[in-house]
Amino acid sequence: MLQSLYIQNYALIDKLNIGFVPGFSVITGETGAGKSIILGAIGLLLGQRADVKAIKNGASKCIVEAKFRIASYGLERFFADNDIEFDPEECIIRREVAASGKSRAFINDTPASLTQMKVLGEKLIDVHSQHQNLLLNKEGFQLNILDILAQDEKETAAYRKVYDEYKEVGRELEEFVAQAEKSRQDEDYIRFQLEQLDEAGLKEEEQEELEQESETLSHAEDIKAALYKAQQLIDGDESGSLQLTKECMQTLQGISRVYSPAQEWTERLDNCYIELKDIAREIADGEGKVEFNPARLDYVNERLNLIYSLQQKHHVNSVEELMAVAEDYRKKLDAIVSFDDRIGELNRKKEDLYCRVLAQADVLTSLRTRSARYIEKEMKSLLIPLGMPNVRFAVELARRKEPDSKGMDSVTFLFSANKNGALQNVASVASGGEIARVMLSLKAMIAGAVKLPTIIFDEIDTGVSGSIAEKMALIMQDMGRQNRQVISITHLPQIAAKGIAHYKVYKEDTDTGTNSHIRQLDNEERVQEIAHMLSGSTLTEAAVQNARVLLGFDK
Repeated sequence: MLQSLYIQNYALIDKLNIGFVPGFSVITGETGAGKSIILGAIGLLLGQRADVKAIKNGASKCIVEAKFRIASYGLERFFADNDIEFDPEECIIRREVAASGKSRAFINDTPASLTQMKVLGEKLIDVHSQHQNLLLNKEGFQLNILDILAQDEKETAAYRKVYDEYKEVGRELEEFVAQAEKSRQDEDYIRFQLEQLDEAGLKEEEQEELEQESETLSHAEDIKAALYKAQQLIDGDESGSLQLTKECMQTLQGISRVYSPAQEWTERLDNCYIELKDIAREIADGEGKVEFNPARLDYVNERLNLIYSLQQKHHVNSVEELMAVAEDYRKKLDAIVSFDDRIGELNRKKEDLYCRVLAQADVLTSLRTRSARYIEKEMKSLLIPLGMPNVRFAVELARRKEPDSKGMDSVTFLFSANKNGALQNVASVASGGEIARVMLSLKAMIAGAVKLPTIIFDEIDTGVSGSIAEKMALIMQDMGRQNRQVISITHLPQIAAKGIAHYKVYKEDTDTGTNSHIRQLDNEERVQEIAHMLSGSTLTEAAVQNARVLLGFDK
């Protein structure tokens, strides 16, 4: 459950820190006071897209942080899978958005991705806003409700597994058929190209070795002359480096007994002498091996020209890539030979998986049909007390021609509020107030099947008033007793009066601008707030007394 919410530098909020209680709570406030701003901030914690325009003017970043108590909600697996520390008593989610547009997310002080935040957020908070009523017209939403109440997670997962296998085999079959057909058309071309590459007799690292040899052979005379000169400079009879180094050593050795540093220098020069002697010998050996060989140079260059032409032809840059091209051609030829067998194998596998898909889809249909009958019964029992004595609610299940990712079922919620009225799609015939009551009833049923810690209703009371609003409040109050937290943002005093806790959002003008605030009201403040909701800006004694009656304070 949501324990506290901290917001800093977001829209009209300078700094806000508010605690929340379990059960059913209400939030009230004038239009434009900042209720939607608070919901927007909560949306950031649910992984929604950050808009830098929402950062308060002059601030470098905004921060939104919420603390939750998540014991008994079965979230341990999420934290283990994502390598995040699990604390059932205090789960902290934080989002920071910089003015530069950079966004950072944290779960229990561990950096997290927005995907992780969204997945966890969906398990912690369900925000029902007015635009969610539009979901009633979405078949996916209706089917999801059936599945939630059918509690068919295992069966759905089993269906999705075999369906994904079926689709994957279908894709593989299509790709293989297309590839085999093209390969068969290109068989002569492929075979010719492979023969040409095989005849070239390519070897790994051959190109680099040939290029180096070509350079050496092309400059053999220059190389030989340079090596001879270098060898003479080191090991010449009189002026070579070796002779001069040896004389230097002898000179220093002669004074080493009377000048101690000379001994160390002599030893170091001796090491240099040995190294120079080795270098001179290696240079001499190298000079002896270098020779001008026009025939070998012609062969090397011809070989390189062949390699370059093949690389240009096949749009590659190395011998290794040419060898890979040859191997690819070999595989294509093998596929041409064996594609009939493979296509037959894939077709048999696809047919088998299709039968398994249909069988698993039948399992889902059975569970959903049972869930549909339950929904019809429960919705009627929930909607009749909400001012719909003649309501009829039906769940129509139809079978698709072909399975999709959710099964073989097409679902439509049918509704009629009037006696003898024809059942029609709920989204197309229900009024705004009726849709609000339908959605609340659906949420109430879902809440009983899903361990969702916190549900926030944003003006679920649209289009209702009076005793109907009070009965809607009683439903939310009952939801709040089921080990969860229900928060209703409302403009109706009948709903506001039923909350265990009452929070007010208000704006305040300061020298630096307008700030939005939220605070929990005490009993007397609740009376005043609800009285204002009843009578408007002019507070009357009758409104105050009526507010006390709604709150049950007059007993």
